[in-house]
Amino acid sequence: MSATRAVKFSDAEVRRQAADLGVRDLRDPRHPGLYLRFWSDRTRATWHLVRGKRWVPVARWPELGAAAVLAELPALRQRLLRDPATAPVASSMATVGQLLDWFGDRMRRDRSLSTKRKAGARSAIAQHLKPRLDDLALADVTSDALDKQLMWPAQAEVSLSYLRQMFALLLTAFKQAKRLGLIDSDPMAGMRFSDFTKAKILPKASRLRSVHLPDVMQQLAQAFDETPAKAMLALMMLAHGTRIGETRKARWSEVSVTAGEWFIPAANAKTRTEHRLPLTGQICALLTRYRSIQQAEGYDGVYLFPSRRGGCLSEGQGSAVFTELGRGEWTSHDLRKVSRSTWTDLGIDGHIGEMLLNHSLGKIASTYIHTQAMQQRRAALEKWHAWLDGIGFGRIHGLSGALSEIPQIQAQTAEDQASSSHPEFVTSEDSK
Repeated sequence: MSATRAVKFSDAEVRRQAADLGVRDLRDPRHPGLYLRFWSDRTRATWHLVRGKRWVPVARWPELGAAAVLAELPALRQRLLRDPATAPVASSMATVGQLLDWFGDRMRRDRSLSTKRKAGARSAIAQHLKPRLDDLALADVTSDALDKQLMWPAQAEVSLSYLRQMFALLLTAFKQAKRLGLIDSDPMAGMRFSDFTKAKILPKASRLRSVHLPDVMQQLAQAFDETPAKAMLALMMLAHGTRIGETRKARWSEVSVTAGEWFIPAANAKTRTEHRLPLTGQICALLTRYRSIQQAEGYDGVYLFPSRRGGCLSEGQGSAVFTELGRGEWTSHDLRKVSRSTWTDLGIDGHIGEMLLNHSLGKIASTYIHTQAMQQRRAALEKWHAWLDGIGFGRIHGLSGALSEIPQIQAQTAEDQASSSHPEFVTSEDSK
């Protein structure tokens, strides 16, 4: 077997020729010097660049198909000219679509990523990136190509903040592939989102302000009497400024009324950083009341917000709670926003507010958080919950001797110290 056959390279044609045992090599007259040599089993082959009598292997088929190797061919020839002693092995990736397939699978298998983040990346790749960039050769990735095929058409269909997330995903995919040696160069190195648009991405305004909270608290008080779990989810978020994901996953073992602390594991936090929140007397009383209601209804499980299937509320179930409570006027995230803005109005230090939200503040600030700020955070939450008592929170938690009402937010200096006039509330987590 020594025959060389001239064909028009395509994967379908290669498979057809593999069935003819009289053919060993394939060439395409359109691409002089490029040959495909079959292995003995005929299911695999090797791409070669031939210079004189030297056959230089550059890739394997079917790992690198005909279209991919042809797209890579100019770069292969240049590398062979620059360094004839080095075999210019082609990457198994030739198009942006192939790179996205690889990176999407890598993210899917990454245990350090949350299910929500994986789902978001999968959607961005399938719905936006691949439809626009699937066949774009890696060698053709330029700022101009990305602007014409992705950035400019996408900005007319999605928000700028979502477009920036897609750009960051694509940037990370290229960077990771280059770091692992899967591609020879990173064509997006040095690109910035601001290269494509100068429009500012403004944060979404909260639909709740402090003046709305008395009505919200009245609504939650009524909801607590009718559907305690739904109201409790909203109250815990409003009282602490927590995210819906980390709140709905809370376990009773992570909430210690005796120690006065709510521990949020790193796995449940968006920042993947564990979070410790002091529990005020009001919250301890509320948790005790809520646990008693659960037990009276026959639930003695591990979750604060259980689903009917035995686990915690799912993301969809949590969203449904706020669809019902907010009635289209506010969302779960609006509770977090209004908490943060009202803390500022109450004179709570900005750094303390960011710590309570579990925002990343950098290495120096993180050291300060864990060594100095727990008492300040407790004082801040006591001041906040005292204000909430003034708009009806006391009716829900029922703690006797609660702080005096504060009917209006009044400007205070950052040096003002918040203190609690009520006695320390301590009870066992097993209290019935």
